[in-house]
Amino acid sequence: MKLKVDARLDPQFTPLSVVCRDMREATKNDGQDLVIAIERNKGYTTTYKTRVFKDGTGHDEENFRFVERMTKALLWVAGGYKVIIAGSDVIGNKIKEAFSDGGLRDFDVHFMERVYECPFEVEVRALEDAPEDKSAAAPIGRHLDGCRIGFDAGGSDRKVSAVINGESVYSEEVVWFPKVNSDPDYHYQGILEAMKTAASHMPRVDAIGVSSAGVYVDNRIMVASLFLKVSDEEFDKKVKNMYIDVAKEIGENIPIEVANDGDVTALAGAMDLNDNAVLGVAMGTSEAGGYVDPQGNITGWLNELAFVPVDYCDNAMVDEWSGDYGCGVKYFSQDGVIKLAPFANIQLDENLSPAEKLKVVQGLMKDGDPRAAAIYDTIGAYFGYAIAFYTEFYDIKHVLIMGRVTSGEGGVILLERAQEVLDKEFPELAKKITLHIPDENSRRVGQSVAAASLPEIK
Repeated sequence: MKLKVDARLDPQFTPLSVVCRDMREATKNDGQDLVIAIERNKGYTTTYKTRVFKDGTGHDEENFRFVERMTKALLWVAGGYKVIIAGSDVIGNKIKEAFSDGGLRDFDVHFMERVYECPFEVEVRALEDAPEDKSAAAPIGRHLDGCRIGFDAGGSDRKVSAVINGESVYSEEVVWFPKVNSDPDYHYQGILEAMKTAASHMPRVDAIGVSSAGVYVDNRIMVASLFLKVSDEEFDKKVKNMYIDVAKEIGENIPIEVANDGDVTALAGAMDLNDNAVLGVAMGTSEAGGYVDPQGNITGWLNELAFVPVDYCDNAMVDEWSGDYGCGVKYFSQDGVIKLAPFANIQLDENLSPAEKLKVVQGLMKDGDPRAAAIYDTIGAYFGYAIAFYTEFYDIKHVLIMGRVTSGEGGVILLERAQEVLDKEFPELAKKITLHIPDENSRRVGQSVAAASLPEIK
């Protein structure tokens, strides 16, 4: 596959956006229509229509591999516990085998079962029985009245802001290590301490907003990588209601709203730009995605872009948690920087934590080291092609990037290269989509300020 903009340090990179385009072209005259649908709670359904080679024409393996990647992508974009494949029994039955207990996508199956508290299933239907979209879009945030705490729980540091009538009067970042701690009291005390600190800078607390990686239902923590080492028993007992319990310690009956950090990134962008159709991407410990639709609503989708594949190369780096290859977490996070360092001839001390390794590369970038620049250049190429892939699912007018990976000059290089990909490879998208990087302070603490606007004060 010849790309118009190379990923400098990763010559084998095979963007899924180009694979989708090539598949449409190859099946233009002699293909068959196929619908992939994902159903979640309350029957909400998200569909993706595509075209593949006709069954039995010698392309069955090619069809399966393509549809498996697209099913995986849609599953983590929208979230759900039921996959429906309409239009091909051959492909549908292979997908059913892959997305099953002990199958190729065993991790995805059990993850979704835990989130939605339902058994996972794959249904195969005729094309004419394909389901329609059924959505659950709702307004989010933008409440600026009163004295508010905004908390942003990252994997390497936690940020908190005290916000009075929309103005941040205090912000702080504190390094912590939630992912390696098995004692949930460590997390609880860290969150409580941050909120008490913010509260001490205001006359009172009217509302608390939380931005945190993971999946949340009614402010309850269903799944979150921050609690990776906590046992299932302790998770159910002490973690699920942690944010609700901490809020009670700050004050009785204070409204609290917990949202996925990606959605808060998108909200921050929509508020800053005073516009909608915003895809927010936070590149930090992992990759977090969020989306505000053209009407200014959030969709109720999972938006877990960390597990959405972006690289079709079957030799791509495998994520340790999901066991899958080519997914966003290894491209748009501190792991992405660390992965590319050896290819840029940068040797990082293995004794350093991932956050410390990132700081080494950022230090080299600050000193004008061309090896560090090559890393950000490569991530920028990845990102340009990934944006094009994300448009398969999202109607995007603005893309906003945040998170510590985007700090400093590296973030500027990253965005310039992504823009070049859109200009050269996808000119139709370049006309429609604007890329944004906020100023340095917003990039690092804007998340917690936007989080503060989540709850409505009754």
